[in-house]
Amino acid sequence: MSEAGGGRGCGSPVPQRAPWSLVAATAALCLVSATSVGTAVAAPMSREEKQKLGNQVLEMFDHAYGNYMEHAYPADELMPLTCRGRVRGQEPSRGDVDDALGKFSLTLIDSLDTLVVLNKTKEFEEAVRKVLRDVNLDNDVVVSVFETNIRVLGGLLGGHSLAIMLKEKGEYMQWYNDELLQMAKQLGYKLLPAFNTTSGLPYPRINLKFGIRKPEARTGTETDTCTACAGTLILEFAALSRFTGATIFEEYARKALDFLWEKRQRSSNLVGVTINIHTGDWVRKDSGVGAGIDSYYEYLLKAYVLLGDDSFLERFNTHYDAIMRYISQPPLLLDVHIHKPMLNARTWMDALLAFFPGLQVLKGDIRPAIETHEMLYQVIKKHNFLPEAFTTDFRVHWAQHPLRPEFAESTYFLYKATGDPYYLEVGKTLIENLNKYARVPCGFAAMKDVRTGSHEDRMDSFFLAEMFKYLYLLFADKEDIIFDIEDYIFTTEAHLLPLWLSTTNQSISKKNTTSEYTELDDSNFDWTCPNTQILFPNDPLYAQSIREPLKNVVDKSCPRGISRVREESFRSGAKPPLRARDFMATNPEHLEILKKMGAASSIDAEDGLRFMQEMIELSSQQQKEQQLPPRAVQIVSHPFFGRVVLTAGPAQFGLDLSKHKETRGFVASSKPYNGCSELTNPEAVMGKIALIQRGQCMFAEKARNIQNAGAIGGIVIDDNEGSSSDTAPLFQMAGDGKDTDDIKIPMLFLFSKEGSIILDAIREYEEVEVLLSDKAKDRDPELENEEQPSSENDSQNQSAEQIISISQAVDLVDQESPEESSLNSHPESLSPADSDDAASISPSEQTSNPTEDHETTSLDGECTDLDNQLQEQSETEEDSSPNVSWGKKVQPIDSILADWNEDIEAFEMMEKDEL
Repeated sequence: MSEAGGGRGCGSPVPQRAPWSLVAATAALCLVSATSVGTAVAAPMSREEKQKLGNQVLEMFDHAYGNYMEHAYPADELMPLTCRGRVRGQEPSRGDVDDALGKFSLTLIDSLDTLVVLNKTKEFEEAVRKVLRDVNLDNDVVVSVFETNIRVLGGLLGGHSLAIMLKEKGEYMQWYNDELLQMAKQLGYKLLPAFNTTSGLPYPRINLKFGIRKPEARTGTETDTCTACAGTLILEFAALSRFTGATIFEEYARKALDFLWEKRQRSSNLVGVTINIHTGDWVRKDSGVGAGIDSYYEYLLKAYVLLGDDSFLERFNTHYDAIMRYISQPPLLLDVHIHKPMLNARTWMDALLAFFPGLQVLKGDIRPAIETHEMLYQVIKKHNFLPEAFTTDFRVHWAQHPLRPEFAESTYFLYKATGDPYYLEVGKTLIENLNKYARVPCGFAAMKDVRTGSHEDRMDSFFLAEMFKYLYLLFADKEDIIFDIEDYIFTTEAHLLPLWLSTTNQSISKKNTTSEYTELDDSNFDWTCPNTQILFPNDPLYAQSIREPLKNVVDKSCPRGISRVREESFRSGAKPPLRARDFMATNPEHLEILKKMGAASSIDAEDGLRFMQEMIELSSQQQKEQQLPPRAVQIVSHPFFGRVVLTAGPAQFGLDLSKHKETRGFVASSKPYNGCSELTNPEAVMGKIALIQRGQCMFAEKARNIQNAGAIGGIVIDDNEGSSSDTAPLFQMAGDGKDTDDIKIPMLFLFSKEGSIILDAIREYEEVEVLLSDKAKDRDPELENEEQPSSENDSQNQSAEQIISISQAVDLVDQESPEESSLNSHPESLSPADSDDAASISPSEQTSNPTEDHETTSLDGECTDLDNQLQEQSETEEDSSPNVSWGKKVQPIDSILADWNEDIEAFEMMEKDEL
């Protein structure tokens, strides 16, 4: 996200072919003027404290970048827990996540312009020389077109933009002769074969060496791509064309955008998440502003800023009107169906939508930006980081956090727009949390689970490209930056492109095709810079007054289960809808309601869709609640001091760490290492936490042997070399089919990769102390006198009758859907009679990522919402209603569900989706 600079007063219309400075000034929405007006009540931060925090950001960047260069370069990314580089093909595959890696020193290229923003010009010059000397773009590897464009092509163009700026200043880069631009052009031509489709939408992947569809390319058979994947190309491709004069790049990117615009759902003006690149049919018809769509909207507005083409602004405004009409439910942003936009498509939000308040600032719509940002900040204060996905009542849905920068991005732009020092305090919180919970000796590690504080061995390149850039700019004054940031626009990866490109090599036809597809309502469009008196109406407490009602929204929120249409219907006297949590298969009236769903009216159809969505999610949640949550192994001794947290599988026996104080002690390997017989080194494990290897006997037998030797806990390490919680479902250790009440010590399971971190630490430091707990403790060298936080994984109690009835209802749906659903994937029950302890392991989750879990913590405070009123009225009406006669023939379930099969399949697909 970026605002752009320019000397233009507020309120003047933009000419049809305005110079870049005028276009930029309008798109920037006069943020400088807004800053002087939007003064909030928060105490201003002193210049000294801002400098201190800015210097802290510089130190953090040095820690991350320095460890990448020392331990990982020339690999694409750093693995901060094991202090080595991640090389494609040498580590277990992580699926689509690895498509960003192309053996082209990704982190170095992605960090180039960050070095200049942070005033590290000498390091920048050295980094450019390394890129030119070492990076090869002709590797036989299949990469994501989207990721390669925004990270590598964008990184090279951002580096080139600032290299020519420095050269012009006369001190650095005097030797530079557009070498980065030539590499960018080479990469651009390598990406062009991906556009060889009838629609003009690119294939999602391409082989850097062999292109598309050749036998050796190993790609080119895909049929689908995400909207953001096809719609987030115009800035980089147009900049490449404007820099080089080769128009083909901008032409291809424009054609893809034109096709997406043409295929929008005409009645709602929304786009879906996934589209067929050959036919243009929407594959996933849910629509939001998060994963899969996000940067498509961003690039429409920014393409107008950079290129000055009115059609991009018109399209953005049309989409934005639809977003605010259907998706925005302040402070929430909820996905809807493109063909039924009044119906929510899911009950959770993903972390990528955190960019949207920043985009709203660029649009000039400040109030909803403040509202959504504040809601997200409250979620962060609850969990330290923004979970990868969270529900509408702010419980964790997917627990990972890969150090995403989108919230920091929006924080920066809200501060630029309002001048409110509150956002400086927000940025300070982000810095503190990163250092406290994510910092490890070799960099910063992604959070595997925000609830336990466990780490994942990854530090994505975008962390250096974006996070430190936005945090530094948040606290920097104009004189702290060696160039004028207002002369550039940020890409979605925060790379800098100069605004003067709008008047360079303009050989692309700017025919306005927007009006060919829709009748435009000019009232939608802002052709002038908004009046700051409207944005901030003479009230220095304006921003605070918007935030104030939301400060407790997370702790005191109730689930939002009723759509706006149904809520209005209820208020007008209609009967309340049947909720999945209340459904009983033995209740004739419930079955009668189920039969009518989708048949009588649009409201009944909506109730049916919502009921099935709730049923799918509730069934999945109940299956997961039968499993124990993950645990944490935290290394607390020197030099780790609690900064390394490993995801551990729990045991169904022994001390329950969620109910008792954590166990802390030094570790020692047992002999025999498999722990399957009486230990020969009891003196070594006495009073310590024993390390034992999986295999050759039952887990419970291992636990008894180390307990008899005096161990205070046990860690079982997987014997499958290379296994990792990054790529395998979390496991929980089952008992041996006998009474295990005699086992009193805590037992945890680590995969081979996580276990090797402890074993390597023993070899290097001899004495290693760990903490076994349900959640990582604050990172203090002593970690003394810490109170055990309450468990965030207490399951909600469900009656056996209700669980059975829900399963029966889901069975009705399963009979109608021949497709495999995640509902059919029940945790495997492994027999304890098997002699190998593999037989006593049961997956702690379904086949999905272990952290893709629903937190079931009860929220603070009591809720009295419309749902409760509906339930009370429902009970009253049930008492007075006559019993429904079921003597007549029951309508087949296939006819009951006929009207919503398509949406049921969509819900099931969403249940399987990963970000």
